[in-house]
Amino acid sequence: MASTDTQTFNSHNPVNNEVIASHEIFSQVGVQAAVARARTASQEWRDLGFRGRRKILLKWSTDLLANVDQLVELVALETGKPISDAKLEASLAAGHIAWAARHAESVMRTSHRSPGLLMANMSATVERSPVGVVGVIGPWNYPVFTPLGSIAYALAAGNAVVFKPSEYTPGVGEFLAQSFIDSSMLADVFTCITGLGETGRHLCESGVDKLAFTGSTKTAKVVAATCAALMTPVVLECGGKDAVIVAHDADLKRAADATVWSAFSNAGQTCIGAERVYVDERVADKFIENILEIAKDIHPGAPGHGKYGPTTMPKQIPIIQSHIDDAISRGAKVLMGGSTSVKAPFVEPVILADVPEDSIAMTDETFGPTIAINRVKSMAEAIELSNASRYGLGASIWSKRHGKKIASQLHTGMVAINSVISFAAVDSVPFGGVKDSGYGRIHGPEGILEFTYPRTVVRARFQLPIAFTSFSRTIGNDKLIVAVTKLLKGRLG
Repeated sequence: MASTDTQTFNSHNPVNNEVIASHEIFSQVGVQAAVARARTASQEWRDLGFRGRRKILLKWSTDLLANVDQLVELVALETGKPISDAKLEASLAAGHIAWAARHAESVMRTSHRSPGLLMANMSATVERSPVGVVGVIGPWNYPVFTPLGSIAYALAAGNAVVFKPSEYTPGVGEFLAQSFIDSSMLADVFTCITGLGETGRHLCESGVDKLAFTGSTKTAKVVAATCAALMTPVVLECGGKDAVIVAHDADLKRAADATVWSAFSNAGQTCIGAERVYVDERVADKFIENILEIAKDIHPGAPGHGKYGPTTMPKQIPIIQSHIDDAISRGAKVLMGGSTSVKAPFVEPVILADVPEDSIAMTDETFGPTIAINRVKSMAEAIELSNASRYGLGASIWSKRHGKKIASQLHTGMVAINSVISFAAVDSVPFGGVKDSGYGRIHGPEGILEFTYPRTVVRARFQLPIAFTSFSRTIGNDKLIVAVTKLLKGRLG
């Protein structure tokens, strides 16, 4: 709770718009102070070494799970999602903390490189160092899992973190930061700053050594431009328009069940959720039949009363409505729901078919419980249509024999074969997209390395009789260098 002498904003329960709590709006001065404290604390955190950090991070992971009920109640209160979904999110996040803690040392181990014959007297190594202070701007749709995908890996690499949670889920952000303090007994290594968009801008301008952002592509471009002024590198995890490809040899019941969950869970507010389906026309009728049978029992409601919750961010409601209306006005077939399914703050499931590929329901991220199912004549057509999107985050393929072949041709950062969203739950693989879905990676070894920089160290083990880096170098020396280079052509390097 913020003191009375600071500017504050209220967090609200999206189900009924009731005020949950008031939180401080961190000013530019407040943000800069938090970053300065983090920079001081980062040295102590780094000096703990891999084993010291691993011990603390593993304890933090354990403590989060021990207090998971308190955490997920807060998540459900601020987002409106079911308790079960919040618990799954928190559990997966705790797993990522533990994985990063256990693997940071091996991932960041100094690597020895061959210096090549021409520089055979040299020892060549590449070290990995933490960047220093990492700023993280998190989203509201998965307020535990998503930001911890950056926070945990940055901490494991030896960085301090300043975290600005979404204004829709500030309480969750404060809980996470306090839980780390309680587990570590260290102040300022992981700090939460709350506020609105202006606070996020202040963090971008604060001089952090790297910034990780999750949110819309539109906002990501503003973040990247703001950070560029200070040459601050960024990791951007943006929106998606993920496709599901269903081949003729797919297990149609499993494909339908997983697709319905991917599209409608969390009220469709999942960047890697299914939004488009391309199904082989030979099995399309049966697949759609299965989809409708499963979806007829899916309805939204408050936690404890619905399969999924409300639209957390009110301004998303007219976007969802416009996508549905545009598709229908342009000839899409309504298989379930329709324009009247939008009943703010809830949106009933909407299933459309034969949706024009240039409608906004197919080109723009809807971020709601809607799905478009289009028939294709071949997998080549499905691949072409999937790749036509300006987004390239994830995809799901359903095929008993051709999954890998199809996956290799998709322009996305991640692909799940005969499953959905599974790549987010596997700790050891990188998470991120291409095109308008962003750049940089979290999770896995790549997620640790993302918050480090390489330092090359070349040391002379002994001196050669010929000094190549000297003004005393002769014409004969030059000829020898050219001759040896021609002979080796990169071999023995």
